[in-house]
Amino acid sequence: MKMIYLDNAATTMQKPKEVIQAVVTAMQSMGNAGRGAHSASLEASRTIYDTREKLCHFFGGKDPRQLVFTCNSTESLNTAIKGVLNPGDHVITTMLEHNSVLRPLYEMEERGVRLTIIESDRKGLVEYEDFERAICPETKAIVCTHGSNLTGNLVDIERVGRIAKDHGLLFIVDASQTAGVFPIDVEKMHIDILCFTGHKGLLGPQGTGGMYVREGVKVRPLKSGGSGVQTYSRTHPAQMPTSLEAGTMNGHGIAGLHAAVEYIERTGIDNIRKREQECMWNFYNGVKDIPGVTVYGDFSGGERCPIVSLNIGDYDSSEVGDELLTEYGISTRPGAHCAPLMHQALGTVEQGAVRFSFSHYTTDEEVETAIRAIRELAQEEE
Repeated sequence: MKMIYLDNAATTMQKPKEVIQAVVTAMQSMGNAGRGAHSASLEASRTIYDTREKLCHFFGGKDPRQLVFTCNSTESLNTAIKGVLNPGDHVITTMLEHNSVLRPLYEMEERGVRLTIIESDRKGLVEYEDFERAICPETKAIVCTHGSNLTGNLVDIERVGRIAKDHGLLFIVDASQTAGVFPIDVEKMHIDILCFTGHKGLLGPQGTGGMYVREGVKVRPLKSGGSGVQTYSRTHPAQMPTSLEAGTMNGHGIAGLHAAVEYIERTGIDNIRKREQECMWNFYNGVKDIPGVTVYGDFSGGERCPIVSLNIGDYDSSEVGDELLTEYGISTRPGAHCAPLMHQALGTVEQGAVRFSFSHYTTDEEVETAIRAIRELAQEEE
């Protein structure tokens, strides 16, 4: 049975062939960037710089030196949150967040940072006025996802960014579910620190990601160590991007990420998003009225992440996920999705939910098979 892969919110398994070839080529020829003057080292340095420049432009940044590479969004968010907050600061976030935001914030709360979490309704929506109401003299930053990994709801980050800017606050954005699918302009959206991963919508290898830090924003390094420069200094170099990039870079992965961004630019981000939206809406419209099926999130119109999370009756979501895989060959993500507060808001803490997430590689036949599977499983529940 051929697998139907509908777990793209976790990672995009189907990568452009150019990405795979770029990684293979890099592994055969690339040395360690900044650690020598020979051709293998220089090739790594050029690849990393070119990718840094390309991603800076892709996200509307001004200075490529402000684009820092990390292993993933989790490392980016840990670096950003722990690097700007201090005891006595106040920070605002939302119930929509992934644990890669929540857990670092809880750690900082234990160190003396005060945390306010904006609540959401049963559809996973927040009131933007709540951000304004939560601001106080000690507020330092707003940390917010661009798109929920559970409901697929988008947050108007330009609106939140404007609130942050008007009040002189730092705005940190988790773009894990949106980078590579939705246009992001750090200047237009007033984003001070953009955190992204390479292995989801950007279609790159796992172990790649990064952050864009607005010039003038100071972030304490999460790590220190080798940098290839200032070897005899007892402290890690302070200049960007070296200050936030200790150790050997994932040059092979970054080479793949470079090819991935080129593929997105060549294919067209709008074309990719249009196809993913089409798959998502076709699936949603095919399952929303099936008796016993509950779909979570706001589908009242407009663009959203290509995600549909649902439950069938009182079935545990893991049981449904197993049935989908064993009987239909459909790979989904059941459970809690590292989004505990969002499940709390939806009332699905015990049951979890089954998440379907689509790629522009998803076919109409795969969508139809998924609809049929849910219909048949729901009939069995009756």
